[in-house]
This record gives sequence, C-alpha cells and structure tokens, in this order.
Amino acid sequence: MSLSVSRALALATCFAASSLAASVVEWQERSIYQVLTDRFALEGGGTARCVTDDRKYCGGTYRGIIDKLDYIQNLGFDAIWISPIVANVGGFTTYGEAYHGYWAQDIYKLNSHFGSADDLVALSNALHARDMYLMVDVVVNHFGPANSSASFESFNPFNKPSYFHPRCLITNYNNQTDVEQCWLGDDKVALADVNTENLWIVTTLNRWIASLVKDYRIDGIRIDTVKHVRKDFWPLFAAASGIYTVGEVFHSNTAYVADYTYVLDGVLDYPTWYQLFPAFQTSTGNLSALAEVILKAQRSYKTGLFGSGVFSENHDQPRFASLTTDTARIKNVIAFPFIHDGIPILYYGQEQGYTGGNDPANREALWLSGYVEEKEFVDHVKTLNAARKAAIATCAEYLVTPMEFPEVTATTLAVYKHPLLALFTNVGSHGTTSWDVQGTDYAPGTELLEVFSCSKVYVDSTGGLTALSTSGQPQLYIPASAPFEHCKNR
Repeated sequence: MSLSVSRALALATCFAASSLAASVVEWQERSIYQVLTDRFALEGGGTARCVTDDRKYCGGTYRGIIDKLDYIQNLGFDAIWISPIVANVGGFTTYGEAYHGYWAQDIYKLNSHFGSADDLVALSNALHARDMYLMVDVVVNHFGPANSSASFESFNPFNKPSYFHPRCLITNYNNQTDVEQCWLGDDKVALADVNTENLWIVTTLNRWIASLVKDYRIDGIRIDTVKHVRKDFWPLFAAASGIYTVGEVFHSNTAYVADYTYVLDGVLDYPTWYQLFPAFQTSTGNLSALAEVILKAQRSYKTGLFGSGVFSENHDQPRFASLTTDTARIKNVIAFPFIHDGIPILYYGQEQGYTGGNDPANREALWLSGYVEEKEFVDHVKTLNAARKAAIATCAEYLVTPMEFPEVTATTLAVYKHPLLALFTNVGSHGTTSWDVQGTDYAPGTELLEVFSCSKVYVDSTGGLTALSTSGQPQLYIPASAPFEHCKNR
C-alpha cells in the first residue's frame, strides 16, 4: 500500500522536526570529518587494544568524540559524520559484533555502547558551541540479521516477518526489484529488508526520523543503502527530517546515481570515486576518465555536483594507502575532494596515514595513532581546508562555480574553480612533470600563492600559468590577496 501524494506531503510537513535545519547551501560551505564512533576516541583519553580482524566493539564513545573536538577542528573541519546511533543486535555473528551500527534492532533506543542520550545531546551541543554541524548515519533499508522467528520478535517497532520483504538474497544487481526487495548479506548473515511499501511502516519511519532529528538537534543525515529502497519513498522521508539529506548510492554508473539526486538533496559521489583510485594508483592511470565522469555528473545530477558529498575513502572501501605507498600519489588523492564541486568528506585516519585494506581492516582505532598533529598528511589536510575556506571567502560564487579542466594529459590534470587552480599528477614521488595551463580567467600579472610550498608566481600575459613538479606533488594556487593565513603560521 502506498500513500497518496497529497496526504503523504501533508504528513511529512507535520513530522518535520525543529532543529538548526542548515540548508544545502550552508552545508556546501562545510567540510566533513567521518568517524566510526566505536573506533575514534575513548572517553577520558587513553588507549585500548583494538584488533580489526576481531570485529568487536573497541570502546569509542560520544564523550570520547567530545574530548577530541579540538583535534577535528584543528584539521579545519566544521562538521562530523558519526555512525548510526540506534540500538543494534547483540551477540557475535559470523561477521562479528554490530560495532559499526548498521544492524538495527530497536530504532527507539540508542546503542548503549556509544553512550547515553545525554551523551549524544552533549556531543550535539558541544559541536554547535563551536559552530560545527552534526551529521548522523541512518539506515532505513534493513534491520539486523534475522535467522529465526525470535529475531523478528526482538525488533522494534517492526517485530513481525510481515513487516519485511520475504527472504531472498540479492543475486542480480541488474534487477532493480531484486535490489530493492531482496535481502543484503549471505546465507551466514542476512539482513532483514524492511517493507517500505507498507503505509504504516512509511508513516512510522517518517515520524521516527522527525523525532530523532529534534531530540538530538541533528543538522544533516547520511542515508545508508539508498538504492535498496524504492525511489519514491525518499522525498517524503527527507521532508519529514527537515534537514540536509545525502544518500549512499553505491554504483559506478553516473546515470543510475543521477536519478537519486532528484529525490534527496545530494548523493555520495561514487562515480567519481570509482575513477579516482585507478587514476592515481599508478603512472598509467586514466586521468581523462576522471575528468569525464565529473563532467557527466555536472550535466546529469539535478543541481550538478553541488550539494553532493565527495570522498576518497570510507568505511566500506579499502584505504588508498593500502594500494600504494607513494606519498605523492596519496597526497593527490587526499587533495582531490577539496577542489571538487561537492562537499569534501575525509574518513578518519586518512590524515594519520592509515593503511587498512578491505573491511574490517579499514576500521582501525584512531587512538592508536596518538592523534599526532605534526605529520605530513595532517598538515596537508589542514592546508586544503584552509585554502578552500579562503576561496569561499574570496569569491561569493565559488560554491556554485563548476570545476573545469583546462589541461588533461596522460599524467597531468588541471582543475580550475575560480579562484582556485589545482594541478594533479600521477607520476609519483620520483617522477617529473609539468603543466601548461591556459583558459583561466585570472587577469594577466595576478600574483598567485601555491599553498603547499608557500611560493608565489605570476600569471602570464595571456592569463596562463606554467608549473613544474620534480616529486609528483599536487599543487594548489590561490590569489595572493585571498585571506589565506596558513603560510604565515609556518
């Protein structure tokens, strides 16, 4: 059964929560630091054993995050994305415990491993006191593993098999009906797929998200497994939340992902990610394919790439540093989201040089790093955030200016997004390359600052720029008149 459009819209409006309700435009000004709550910080500091292969809770909490907000803010981030907050199934499965938060059992209770309701409110308040935003991960598509009638009885509020689609594992990802109505997982751990065609379930979920946002003063939600739920479910759910919504559509095809930009504020830009790693992993990577997929998304996404989230690592994919040890290539990959049209997202630990491979190896405890800030990648991230903020302050149109590619060769890529010019290369730390960039709108003679080296150059009489790299490092230029203070502090 489905809601009539008029009635559903009315209900969504009634459910919409009162919160800070930052707009999409306000979120565009931000950069996001993603944490796995269980793996980011222990309350009161200190360290504890955390072996990723064990797939067990390691002890990270909301209070632990509060203790380390200085660290996140010093990196230049003004928003964080935390793990799903609802109570998850207990016990140990074939794939370990639900430390990640994606196996819901009771959506009306919190995951006690992460802290209490008061602790979560305290985190929200602490962020807002710093003018930072809180993004919470939300799962609608499924609950936890259901291998018996007792499993369904333990779920709340959907405590009957009839509240879920009949069990069938997804075997054909080209069949959208299977994708939306069959279950994720395998014969060992199958995740109960919520029947989002049911009127009562739709109403319940819309009421639930409105209350969640209001109770914990959430500013944005990242929605898991979006492609596994019918598209016409999402506009009403988003309206009920009353805040910024960005959805995970795990797919490489731009046209497929683009459809979801018409039902949510934005998507995680997986098509770009699919080209990003191979482009920079070796010197034979296809940089033109990376530019092409971005141009295609700019044309096909509802509002271009503006409002979408762009990333190079996350909890579901191997870290780039597990695929190469070349620091120059790693720096190029880290830098790319910060010159992109979308909202940059950094996965915790990337700044510390973490090298975890596929899940669960990519879910390391950050306290084992000591949160050291005198590190090469940490400074790299600080510089990128500072340069992006300076660009926003310099040009009122920066956030709605689409990135352009004035140079694409076998080993180099120039990205221009006024007032920033970024030069990327995949030649690696021992490679030499050069750029000859034309087609910017810099005035001849403009003094530019290269933000990583703090060196200055001048735009030539045609508005162009030539640059040389002997170590494969990315270069990022901004007018020297911009309010970029990072070089002064070195």
